[in-house]
Amino acid sequence: MAVLALDIGATKFAAGLVDPHYRLRDVRRTAAASDDPWAACRDLLVAVAGDNEVSAVGIGAAGPVDVRAGTIRPLNLAAWRDGFAIVEHVRALFPNAVVRLAVDGACLVLAEHRVGGLRGVDNGLAMTVSSGVGGGIIADGRVVVGRTGNAGHIGHLVVPGDDTACACGGFGCVEAVASGMSSVRWARARGWEGESGTELAEAAQRGDRIAVAAMARAGTALGRAISSAAALLDVDRAVISGGFAQSGEPLWGPLRAAVARHSRLEFIEDLSVRLSTLREGATLVGAGVLAVEAV
Repeated sequence: MAVLALDIGATKFAAGLVDPHYRLRDVRRTAAASDDPWAACRDLLVAVAGDNEVSAVGIGAAGPVDVRAGTIRPLNLAAWRDGFAIVEHVRALFPNAVVRLAVDGACLVLAEHRVGGLRGVDNGLAMTVSSGVGGGIIADGRVVVGRTGNAGHIGHLVVPGDDTACACGGFGCVEAVASGMSSVRWARARGWEGESGTELAEAAQRGDRIAVAAMARAGTALGRAISSAAALLDVDRAVISGGFAQSGEPLWGPLRAAVARHSRLEFIEDLSVRLSTLREGATLVGAGVLAVEAV
């Protein structure tokens, strides 16, 4: 019997087999086809499952989600913005499998708590900073899911003084300011000629003025959001994963400075912020945890 993990991201899907210790193997990835995302997702799952009988599938999805209804509405997948019954479709693909759905942030924090930077921490925050910004919360040793399963959406905290339009329809959200895609757009609007978050980080490392400013803007926004969340939730550690989080000191210097400036209450003075050590993708690992613990 096989246990599968599925990560539905803003621009790509990933899937893999999971063992009882939450280790992944046979991981495959594919672009999230804009015209027919389910076809790409289905083909990926079938390829990973191979000839195995599937007993459980854990799904971590970009939100918003409705866990009770088994539906997702990823902001950056236009074909699914009106809602897609992902649980129903996966169950039809694997009729004998238990299927569990969670927002990507809940999967993040599950992964970090079981095998990552939040092991042994009962009150913590996990974030991903990539093409979007997501997050999950663990409080008193339990993942906080909220009324619909969307708790932890730190990417939609509002950055003071910023009115950048966000894909959610609001303005000034952390995701609209600090994600890789948003930072690239901001830099290009000011004359930078690169294409990706990786290029932006490399340019900042070389001292490019616009790239440095873009990274400082993103890092400051992230630090403010983390400090605000820590004060609200009384957490003592935040762990950040995602491709854009790997941008080094141009991002992390301003981030740490903002945390130090804003985390002044006594109970969060020792707030620790660190980079995730999970390399396969924390959301995918967390989806694996969902699946393994459902069997």
